[in-house]
This record gives sequence, structure tokens and C-alpha cells, in this order.
Amino acid sequence: MYENMTFYNILRRAIDRVPEEFDKRQGSIIYDALAPICAELSQAYIELDRVLKEGFADTASRYYLIKRAMERGLKPFGATYSVILAKLDGDVKLKGGERFSTDEEINFVYTGEKEEEFYKLKCEQIGTKGNISYGDLLPIDTIANLKTAKIHKIHISAIDEEDTESFRKRYFESFRSQAFGGNRADYIEKLTLLNEKEEIMENGGIGGIKVYRVPDGGGTVKVVITNNSYNEPTKQLIDLVQEEIDPIEYKGDGKGIAPIGHFVTIEPVKSVNVDIYTEVQLKDGYEIEDIRGYIEEAIENYINKLCKTWTEENNIIVRISHIESNILNVLGVEDTRNTKINGLNENLSLDEYSIPLRGEIDVN
Repeated sequence: MYENMTFYNILRRAIDRVPEEFDKRQGSIIYDALAPICAELSQAYIELDRVLKEGFADTASRYYLIKRAMERGLKPFGATYSVILAKLDGDVKLKGGERFSTDEEINFVYTGEKEEEFYKLKCEQIGTKGNISYGDLLPIDTIANLKTAKIHKIHISAIDEEDTESFRKRYFESFRSQAFGGNRADYIEKLTLLNEKEEIMENGGIGGIKVYRVPDGGGTVKVVITNNSYNEPTKQLIDLVQEEIDPIEYKGDGKGIAPIGHFVTIEPVKSVNVDIYTEVQLKDGYEIEDIRGYIEEAIENYINKLCKTWTEENNIIVRISHIESNILNVLGVEDTRNTKINGLNENLSLDEYSIPLRGEIDVN
């Protein structure tokens, strides 16, 4: 808006206002008197243009975007720590605080809690770098009688701090949704806002949301959710969300966020294990052990992408052709064949309440 208000343009306009009988050349008293003032004025226009940009959400920097969004009760989601379940073989006795490391130099610490026979390990590094679903663990501390330690699965997924453009998009979407009195958009909006609660985020946060009307008769509502990483949420998260939306002891009384007369049940999405077998032909100069990890990563990335489409799809289909396409994108792979999902040479179709979960990947 103020692109033309440069130092030289302002100075020229000021000098043009001085009568011609006075010396206005550079170095003259008039020029030297006007120049510093015009320099300050040009700087003021620069700051004024900045104020104008910071005043609108579509051009504001992160700091001022957050201030604007606070007017609608929105703030960026903060980064969290992941928690994994680990299987430890051997007659071990852990007290809590024992530390482990992975090949990627990501460290985990035992929380002192177990889930069945698996040990809960919390990542020491914040953010998604701790979302490791498989691999070996190496004890940092000496642990008597420990034979092997492996990651079983992610128990609570971590997220990175919400980036500026994602937050900007969420801010504008808050205007577009027509949330009113417990309609579908209202449930999705209110559930998403629960991610601003620290306790919700520490237990994995809410990602995908599907709302179903009258599953058990009039007034009933079923809400199925994933965690922030679009995986199966923990029981702790489900219980926390249920308490916020419609506490079990006050079902339908409107004690939670849900309107009075709505009997809401919060349920977790179900994860279905996906074991994959495939045979690959390599290009000259490559060995299977050199690229096995990259093939596994390509398959896992495909499965993760499918999970993120859960809210838009009636049901997810894990396709053999897509698995093979992703394998062929790995450097060194010439061809792939005889790919099977859960022992069958056919696509895996899941129901509307389920998402795929990476299982064993056997590459030959």
C-alpha cells in the first residue's frame, strides 16, 4: 500500500514545496535539513505497512496470528512426547527411569508402568521424531538379565508444534463451519478444540473424527476417533474425551459439551494388523540388506497415508498394486512380485470403523 513512499520520493515532494529562489541542491542547508526528516518518514511508512499486514490474519506473522486467533479461542497445538510399548526378553526387574536408545539415536525412558507384558517408554526428545513403531532398543543403563529389547508399537503418538500455515488454515476454517446446537460440524469443532487441553494432548490428542446419528435409537450419538497421528487411541484418551463430551455418570444431562438430550458414546477406531510379504528383484550392484529398511519405510508411509484418509473414506482398502508401486519407487528395486497381505494375494478391505496398522514386513 505504501510502496511508493520511499525516502527519495518523500524527499523530492518536500523539496518541490520549497520556492525556486532557494538553493535546494544536495549539500545545501535546505536539502540537509529535509533529508533526515524524510528518512524518518520513510521508515514510519515501512512500519505502517507492517502494521497493516499484521492486522489481517491472511498476512500476519505467527506472533500476531496467534493474537488474532485468541479472539476466537484458538491457539496452536503444542509439541508432545511419544510413548512406545517395548517387549523386553529376560528375567528383568525395572524400577523406572531406565533408559534405552534406538539406531536413530532417539532415547526413551521407562515410565514405571506396563501395558500387559509390555513396558511403557517415554521419548526424551519432543515431537514426531519419537514416533518409532518398530526396531531394536539398546539399554543405555546396565540392566541385569536383559536378553533383547524391541519396540512393539507406538502407544501414544507425538506431534510437532503446529506450524503457522496449518494454524492459519484452521483459523479460517473456524469461520466456515456451521456449528449449531449439536450438529455434525458442532461435534467435530468441539472435539478438535479439546486438543488445546494439555491432558488430552499428553495422551495422544484427537485426529480423525466420525460422527454417527442414532446408532442405538433416538437421541444417541456415536463418535469414533483416532489419535493425532491417525492411529488407534489409548483407553486413557477415550475416557478423557468421554468425560469432556458426555460424562458416563450424567449421560444425556448436558453436563459435558454435548447438548442436553444427546446420549454420546466415544469409541476408538480399530486398528487391523497388516502383514506384508513381497519378493523383489534388485538392480545390479544392490543387496537386499542394503535397501530392506527403505522398502519397509516406503510400505509404512503408504499405510500411514491411508490412515489419514479415514475421515474422507467410507472404508479404507489396502491395495497390493499401491504397495508394489511404492516399493518400485525405492532406489535399487527393479521389480516386485508375489505380494501378499495377511497371507492372501488380494486387497484388504476394512470396515468404516477400522484403520490399517503396520505388521510384519517380509521382503525376499
